[in-house]
Amino acid sequence: MQIHADGAQVRRRRDERGWSQEHLADAAGISLRTIQRIERGEKAARESVMALAAAFGVDVAALTVDVEAEAVATERENRSKDLARLRLSALIHLAGYLFGMMVFGAIGRGMDDSTIMRWATIWWTVAIAGHGLVLVVAELVARHRGLERA
Repeated sequence: MQIHADGAQVRRRRDERGWSQEHLADAAGISLRTIQRIERGEKAARESVMALAAAFGVDVAALTVDVEAEAVATERENRSKDLARLRLSALIHLAGYLFGMMVFGAIGRGMDDSTIMRWATIWWTVAIAGHGLVLVVAELVARHRGLERA
């Protein structure tokens, strides 16, 4: 039966002891190629992981990946990054809006009929308000789910 060993954990424990992959392979009684595959994150035979655990003097669970916990952590991290991207996009939009309003103001002063600039200003204001609303809703959902600010 194949199980998913935590390759980073195996490498960290090997590095802490100052062992080469060859030394670990000899200590565990498994092939160098198996060590290399495990450290790359590939699945391994249960016996191989048990041999590694014995060589390190730890429980097998210390060398295996909790797939569910890892998936939850990855999902939480992705949501946090998405929220940070949304915040950044809102700030960029706001900066563009402020610059645009200065440009529209300057253009409007030089025109006899500034109605054209008024409509552009109104629609851009609606767009920035919509973007702000999306950000507020996303923040509320994130807080409801218990995400921390990134």
